[in-house]
Amino acid sequence: MAKKEIARDITINNRRARYDYELLEMYEAGMVLMGSEVKSLRTGQATLGEAFARLKNGELWLEGMHIPIYNDASYNNHDPLRSRKLLLNKRELSQLKKDVERKGLTIVPVKLYFKAGWVKLQIAVGRGKKNYDKRKDEAKRDAKRQMESYR
Repeated sequence: MAKKEIARDITINNRRARYDYELLEMYEAGMVLMGSEVKSLRTGQATLGEAFARLKNGELWLEGMHIPIYNDASYNNHDPLRSRKLLLNKRELSQLKKDVERKGLTIVPVKLYFKAGWVKLQIAVGRGKKNYDKRKDEAKRDAKRQMESYR
C-alpha cells in the first residue's frame, strides 16, 4: 500500500504590504476558488504583489491576484487574473465597510495559506505610507541590523 503524500505548508506572502502600508487591523477570509486554482496554489506559484480587495454590492472581492494556469487540468482551466470572492461574516464586512469609508484606508491582502485543507487569505486594513515614513522604517531596520552585528 502506497503512502499518501502530505502536502507541505504553502504560504504566499505579500512583502510589499508591510513596506507600502501601515497595517491596522487583520482579518482571516476564506476564498471561493475553482479546483484548478486550488491545485495551482498548492504548487506555491501565486502572486499577491498587485492584488487588492474591493467591496462591491456588500461583498468583498479580491482583484489582481495572479494564480497561474494548472497544466494538468482539463480544457476548462481558470482565468489567472479573475476576481475572486472573499468570505467573511456580516459583522466583519460591515466593520471593513466603515473602515474603508474613512479617509485613506484600504484593504490589503497580506498572506495566503492553507488551514485544515481550506485556502485562507489574511487581509488587513491599512493606511498608505508616505516616502518619509518608509525611509524612517528603513533607518530603524538598518540600525537594528547593525546592533545585532556588534553582539
